Amino acid sequence: MSLADKKNKEPSLAFGGQAVMEGVMMRSKDNLVICVRQPNQEIVTKTEKLRSLSQKYKILKIPFIRGILALFETLYSGVKGIYFSANATFGDENEEVSLSPKEIAITVVFSFFLSVLIFSVTPFFLTGLLNLGQGVVFSITEGIIRIGFLLGYLAVVSMLKDFKRILQYHGAEHASINAYEAGVELNVENVRTFSRFHPRCGTSFLLIVSVVSILFFSIISSPDYLTRLSYRIILIPAISSVSYELLRISDRYKKSIIVRALVAPGIFLQRFTTRQPDDGMIEVAIKALKEVETMQLTNE
Repeated sequence: MSLADKKNKEPSLAFGGQAVMEGVMMRSKDNLVICVRQPNQEIVTKTEKLRSLSQKYKILKIPFIRGILALFETLYSGVKGIYFSANATFGDENEEVSLSPKEIAITVVFSFFLSVLIFSVTPFFLTGLLNLGQGVVFSITEGIIRIGFLLGYLAVVSMLKDFKRILQYHGAEHASINAYEAGVELNVENVRTFSRFHPRCGTSFLLIVSVVSILFFSIISSPDYLTRLSYRIILIPAISSVSYELLRISDRYKKSIIVRALVAPGIFLQRFTTRQPDDGMIEVAIKALKEVETMQLTNE
């Protein structure tokens, strides 16, 4: 079967992406592509076959388990993408330095626990100072503080001058995927007409996690302070897996008026995490998307 026939047979392959320094990372089920605009204006491309543990252990594909795996695999790929883009942008073009899998894993674990400290433990501690008891009111207040932390973090990042171009590449990534999913020809002129917002974005995922956390901790409680604190850490995989499934459902029924209303807050948050890209950035995103599409279709 030719590549064109495969594309006609499967017109809507699922792709996800991430902005990196001066570039875009695109992922399919089995492949990863990073395209970076170098100072000389050339676009350097890195391709990689993904070896998900779910390919070896089928149980990891089961709903509510696959979300936990997806979280850590996304973090792992993200660290690699950022490091490659930094090396391509600022490093010596004649000497490529790469992180070992162990070093990447350590970075992922450190980043994960830092986020737990900031967005889970700290809101719990601050809410405890208000003497609200341990019921629904406590959980709702804690959730509001957690969302406030998230909004504050996104607002600060969006105002940092050094992050502006990364946010623009994030917008280019979204616009190119929106154009692809609409079935139009992928060129700069077409992609420029599409939104920089996408319902499957990680920003929306973070908001879903915050809301699901309120529901979890309202139901699962304890009079013991340390026990309730431990829940905020132990239940993170469960909360993430439920949030992941909800994100998948929202994408499946994204044309529904009800779903559109439910995902609207997440789309609004993307005003902080994306900026309108220029044509050069869109070109990089298109190149990454076309490359990962070709690799995935070749494997089918």
